[in-house]
Amino acid sequence: MWKKKIMLLSAVILSLCLAGCGSEKGMKNGYYTAEMKEYDYGWKEYVCIFVKNDKIVSIEFNAKNPSGFIKAWDNAYMENMKPVSGTYPNEYTRLYGTRLLESQDIEAVDAVTGATSSGEHFYKLVNAAMEQAREGNSEVAVVE
Repeated sequence: MWKKKIMLLSAVILSLCLAGCGSEKGMKNGYYTAEMKEYDYGWKEYVCIFVKNDKIVSIEFNAKNPSGFIKAWDNAYMENMKPVSGTYPNEYTRLYGTRLLESQDIEAVDAVTGATSSGEHFYKLVNAAMEQAREGNSEVAVVE
């Protein structure tokens, strides 16, 4: 009788352990980065997310030039872009990031008027970074 109970208990424990080792679809805690493969008009866009408890809790979306200068800090670029498109990098990068943090769903992030090309890159970059987070892979993902 005891032998049957022990065997049954062992089977239950083993099945629970195996279920816990299955493929987990959630994101693992940590920092994950994705960047575009190529520079576009002298800038390479990137996203860095910080994941905690399967949620994105912080995000940086920006672009850098070959010397590492950050696009959102370029006041001359802002002065030229704002009158033409109605937005500028320091504004739209924050909007995209805020919208993602609020929704936690890249599909729910609407494009910012005047920054649709960057919005398309943002979508691709976030998807790549989230995939890295699901895999627990902290290497920089390079996006075509």
